Amino acid sequence: MTQQTLEHPYSKYLRQGMIPHIWCPGCGNGIVLNAFVHAVDELQLDLDKLVVVSGIGCIGRIAGYTNTDSFHTTHGRALAFASGVKLANPELEVVVISGDGDLFAIGGNHFIHAARRNMGIKVICANNFNYGMTGGQQGPTTPPDSITTTSPYGNIEHPFNLVHLAAASGAVYVARWTTLHVRRLTQSIKKALQKKGFCFIEAISACPEIYGRYNKMRSGLEIMEWFKRASVVESFSDPAKAEITPDCIAVGEFVDVEKLSYEKLLHEKISKINEKAMEQVG
Repeated sequence: MTQQTLEHPYSKYLRQGMIPHIWCPGCGNGIVLNAFVHAVDELQLDLDKLVVVSGIGCIGRIAGYTNTDSFHTTHGRALAFASGVKLANPELEVVVISGDGDLFAIGGNHFIHAARRNMGIKVICANNFNYGMTGGQQGPTTPPDSITTTSPYGNIEHPFNLVHLAAASGAVYVARWTTLHVRRLTQSIKKALQKKGFCFIEAISACPEIYGRYNKMRSGLEIMEWFKRASVVESFSDPAKAEITPDCIAVGEFVDVEKLSYEKLLHEKISKINEKAMEQVG
């Protein structure tokens, strides 16, 4: 009798020794990983030329789960590291998958300048509205009036509008979806992977164990119901007006333009300098 071995259809994209993952039940990070893996599979990308970089935070574990060259960097430095990788070898497809705290708090300066330079990096931000890994503290994307461990009476700070920030900083592709919009998120990742330059996708991700528990959404299902109720597709509308409130989460594609990437301009400049030097020697 022949024994049949069952294998996950996307097992070649995952490090089998690291699975199952350690994310909480109901967490949206598994959906982000799922969407990314499906996009890579549908595009049939060469895994030997794909690099995944993550920073510190719950989603940072994703670098260890993907079966690619991957790097789990220090807090806030994912984009700085990824920029070095892309400049060292522009032929690589470099993807940063990290969280709102890592990318926009300690790493905020790296983000705006990577976007301004139009580095050929694809950034997927799992935004769960708090520092989920370190206790649920208020972060730079925590919505107003939200309860966190460091804002027990409600957040009074104005949060970043990430798609507006990315667009204003110079990203050539900007999109936002929730982890309810799995197919649209996957399609956006596919589109970003095929573009040249700095691309940004915000994935609003459920955190039921901490953010949800403090804000009357105690399960992943309750947060998904919020996503379904509040999400409004407003593709190519003004990203400055794409706010997130209890009643409205503006989702869609906001920017899709073409612009020469930094690494292309850099290598063209180096070639011209070398040509001029050779002429002077000759």
